[in-house]
Amino acid sequence: MAAALVSCTQASSGGGPGADVPGTSAEPAADRARGAESAGDADRAGREAPTGEDTAVPSPEPALVRDAFATLQATLGETCTPGAGDCAYFLGRVTQELTELDASMRVDSKGPGHFAKPLADMKALFATLGEDRTEAHLEKHFSAIVGTRDGINTWMQDHPDDYR
Repeated sequence: MAAALVSCTQASSGGGPGADVPGTSAEPAADRARGAESAGDADRAGREAPTGEDTAVPSPEPALVRDAFATLQATLGETCTPGAGDCAYFLGRVTQELTELDASMRVDSKGPGHFAKPLADMKALFATLGEDRTEAHLEKHFSAIVGTRDGINTWMQDHPDDYR
């Protein structure tokens, strides 16, 4: 009998088995009122939350030169055959990696002067490529793209403090 009394007391006081299950009453209107109250609290909390979210994209930090170079370096073992239809991904990726490395070098704490040679090489490549990133156009400039990538790799190997 005592166990039954404890069980009933826990259930009515919110403790015991099923305590984490929302209560329901015999009156559906009471349940709806509790649900509306909870929804109102959540809505009010959403309106009262700070609205000044920082939407600015953080500027790359010096470590990003290392990271951008690592992703460019990952393309060293890859190639394609111009005219064979297998260059769109490869040349697009190398061009994108060079673009990201360029941006990282420009904001690095060492300053763009430290990266003068690779930045000049990428500037020349980007001037040659223009805005056209079609496969046919990139294939036309295959040697310039791959040559720039390889030249930057060589330069970076002589500057290990920039990528380690």
